[in-house]
Amino acid sequence: MLDIAADLNRWVEEGRDFAVATVVTVGGSAPRGPGAALAVDGDGTAIGSVSGGCVEGAVYDLCVQALQDGTAAVERFGYSDEDAFAVGLTCGGVIEVLVTPVAADAPDRAVYAAALSAAVHGGAAALARVFRGPAELLGRPLLVGADGTYEGSLGGHPDLDRTAVGESRALLAAGRTGEFVVSESGSRCGSAVTVLVESSVPPPRMIVFGAVDFAAALVRAGKFLGYHVTVCDARPVFATPARFPDADDIVVEWPHAYLERTAADARTVLCVLTHDAKFDVPLLRLALRLPVAYVGAMGSRRTHEDRNRRLRAVGVTEAELARLRSPIGLDLGARTPEETALSIAAEIVAARQGGTGLPLTGSRTPIHHDTQGGPPLRAGAMA
Repeated sequence: MLDIAADLNRWVEEGRDFAVATVVTVGGSAPRGPGAALAVDGDGTAIGSVSGGCVEGAVYDLCVQALQDGTAAVERFGYSDEDAFAVGLTCGGVIEVLVTPVAADAPDRAVYAAALSAAVHGGAAALARVFRGPAELLGRPLLVGADGTYEGSLGGHPDLDRTAVGESRALLAAGRTGEFVVSESGSRCGSAVTVLVESSVPPPRMIVFGAVDFAAALVRAGKFLGYHVTVCDARPVFATPARFPDADDIVVEWPHAYLERTAADARTVLCVLTHDAKFDVPLLRLALRLPVAYVGAMGSRRTHEDRNRRLRAVGVTEAELARLRSPIGLDLGARTPEETALSIAAEIVAARQGGTGLPLTGSRTPIHHDTQGGPPLRAGAMA
């Protein structure tokens, strides 16, 4: 449900009753992953999506029913061999959906409100809910913070909550939405339970080095992909808000000096567009030794070879050089800044999701790659 946190948070603030359907498991070629959500309020207004259109009508009806009877439920949708146009996923996949009513006077309303507020305001929090197990536990929320503090309860034995807190913190630290199973003995509820955890963390970072025309287009692409985008350049005349109105931050500083002092983690992507050795070499020497998700550098193949030679001369190893995406981007035949930004963004997505970058036409590779990589979820966005 954190997938649509902004709208749901507004509904909470307005005091609306609503029911939310959340994808909890996916099999085959389902169009959306765990955490994708559709919600319906008391007036019948719908937001979000669980399948890109295949089963939305049926899920809408389930939400309306949940609002009426106040009971959580789990429903499975799959491909129908008898009638490809029946309710089901005609793409051949299977999904399970947890439908949970959230009335204005529900005991768990405050837990949901806190989870949605954290997601909207960029806080780190994990929302855990049982979707397999005793009926009385279905949909009960437990909100877990990065420090292990928690609010709410899954409704079973305290041991179940303690286990859920530990597992949720691990998923939150990795920025993942996922599930875990607690055995019958571990849950102390008379049966095993399966729990969905949705993680919400601040957006991943994209740092664009070099305040050039290509950078402006890449900033827009990065924002579209959900990154917090910083532009860094040592030249104050070029690194200005007027040139980069879409950037979250603009830093006037030598690139390597800024990278030394700023936060970078396993979700961070670094795009070096300066193609100037006095900037590139000290910057890439540092960047290639950081545990970031992606390091790409712009330049011709001649520039690339010269840059590699300079990097080797300052001690960069072959293993470190192998991490460098250079020339940056996929081969799309790009010419304009916008086309180049698209090729870079496409390479970042492929690296994040384990894609090949090859055309799907004629390919036998999976359309959806379950790498569990990618940036942790921002405001519930799915990895």
